[in-house]
Order: sequence, then structure tokens, then C-alpha cells
Amino acid sequence: MDSRLTIAGRELAGLRAEKTILLAIGIQLFIAMFSSFLVVGLVSMYDPGALDGAEIEVAAAGDAVDDLERAAGDVPGASVTPYDDAGAARSAFERNAADAVVVATRTEDGRVSAAVTAPDSTVETTVIVVQLREMLRTYELNERDSRASYLEESPLPLPDRSDTSPYFTFTYTVLIPLLVFLPVFISGSLVVDSITEERDQGTMELLRVAPVTIAEIVDGKAAAAIGIAPAQALLWLLLLEANGTSVANVGPILALMTALTTLVVAVAVGVAAVAPDRRAAQLLYSVAVLVLFGGATAMAGGPANAVARLAIDSADATTGVLVVTYAAIAAAAYLGVRRVVAVEGFAR
Repeated sequence: MDSRLTIAGRELAGLRAEKTILLAIGIQLFIAMFSSFLVVGLVSMYDPGALDGAEIEVAAAGDAVDDLERAAGDVPGASVTPYDDAGAARSAFERNAADAVVVATRTEDGRVSAAVTAPDSTVETTVIVVQLREMLRTYELNERDSRASYLEESPLPLPDRSDTSPYFTFTYTVLIPLLVFLPVFISGSLVVDSITEERDQGTMELLRVAPVTIAEIVDGKAAAAIGIAPAQALLWLLLLEANGTSVANVGPILALMTALTTLVVAVAVGVAAVAPDRRAAQLLYSVAVLVLFGGATAMAGGPANAVARLAIDSADATTGVLVVTYAAIAAAAYLGVRRVVAVEGFAR
């Protein structure tokens, strides 16, 4: 045990030389410390429609402008100014008197055609497009209601709109899983770098002539990588709590991410054992982790879903079973890889 702890301490002391890893940890620390401030900007990219207070002025023309004005009245921040013709509306847009142009005309068969002009590649383009989409969607709903009595068959009902806050959704389905799982990937990358560098520099041979076994070397390196992951995740969650984001079931979340870290570290050890070149090993590790987590994400009880449900305290017995299952798989994977490496050694 002393030899394993010595190797683990050596690994932790060497982290100061890993500038890329330290930068990644620093970025996560910044996000966690200022999450309440950053989440507004992040949500604007995740869901631009969540921005409140965005106001646009639309220059409208055509014989269906009245209906468009009524639709705009139901969309906060959108206002429509009618013009006599499309040329006058576009002229207002060109001299920046309007943010967008909508030319709404009725065709001979009774349909409404809307031609929209929005600014190209400006900072406000996304917000303007989102507001225009909401206005035209409201217009469509109004037309459905007004024409429902003339239809021989009822159209398919539209799904109900969710009243869930996009900030709540983003925080618990994107931000928290991101902060929890990034340390997992970092730990695996650390193990790959550590083993391949030892082999490349010849220090692995020095360790092997010391009174330690290959299994003890692997255990020491894995212990350092696995140990720092839950410590980082706990710090991130505490900082989120300090910023007003309540996270439930911190213990089960840390247990889940520790199990996943163990699994990823097992993959990293296996990759480093068969690929002595650092670049090749990192490439194989990245592909393996992408396949592993990509497949897990496709499952209904994937890690990200489990973390989100635990964080909002909506986990059921199935979630608890999944955590135990991940832990069992991780333990089996690590013990299997450790045994193979202890018997076969590292590839030359």
C-alpha cells in the first residue's frame, strides 16, 4: 500500500507540469464560480428564444398585414409597422428604421404567403430570427383557429408548449452534467499521458526494477487519477450551491461519477498498454471514450440523464440500480484490465 501511495503522490505532484490539464480545470473552476452570471449567456446560445426583453420592429406590407399585426400583439417585444407596399417596407429596413421585413399576401387559393427579410450575419440576427419565428408561429395558430370551422377533417393537434424555464433546463441537463463529467475525461487522459510518458522516457523500466509490481504501479497511477475527479466535482457542486443553484443527492452523484472515472481509467490503462506512442494512445483513448459515452447517452438511463435526475431529486429506484450497475461494471473492467496488464505487461 505504501508503494501505491508513493506513486499516487508522485503523480499528483507532477500535475503542475500538465498545463493543458490545469487550463481545463481552471475553465471549469471559472464556470462553477460564476455560474449564475454565465448561465445567462450560455442559455442565449442554447436557447435564444429564452432571452427576455428583446424588442424588434418589423416593416410589413401586403394584404394580410392586419392579421400579422394581431399576431405580433401576442408576442412580447415584437411590433409591426404597416407600409403601403413591399418597396416602402424594404426601404425602411435599408435605412435601419426596421429590424426585418415581412411581406404577407393572400394567394388565389386562399393561402397566406409570407416573405421574410432579416439582417445577414449581425449580432442581433439570432434574436430577430427567433422573434420572427415566434410571431409567424402565432400567426399560424390564429389562422388555424379562424379556419377550423371550414375544414372537413380536423388537423393534427399541436403539442402543448412547455412552461419549463430554459435556465432550469440548461442548468440541470447541460451545465451540471458538463461539470461532473469533464473531470472523468481528464482523469483518463492523465493516465494515458502518465503511462506513455513513462515508457517513452524509459522511467517505466526504472520503476519495474524497484521493489514494486506492475499491478502496484497501475494502482498508484489509477488512484491519483480517480481520486482527483470526485474532489473536483464536489468543489464544482459546492460552488454552484454558493451561486444559488441547489443540487440534491450530491453523494450519489459523486458515487456515479467515481464509478465512471474508474471505468474510463480502466479504458485508459488498456489503451496505454497496447499503444506506447502518446499521440496514438490519446487518439485511441478519445475514440474509445466517445464510443463509450455516446452509446451510454443513447440509453434512457444514460449517465447524463441519471445525474440530471439525481440533481433535481427526481430519481427513482431504477436510477439507484443504474448507479450500482455502473459501479459493478467499472470495478469489473478495472480489475480485468489490471490483471491482464500485470500478467502480460506493456506492449513493446
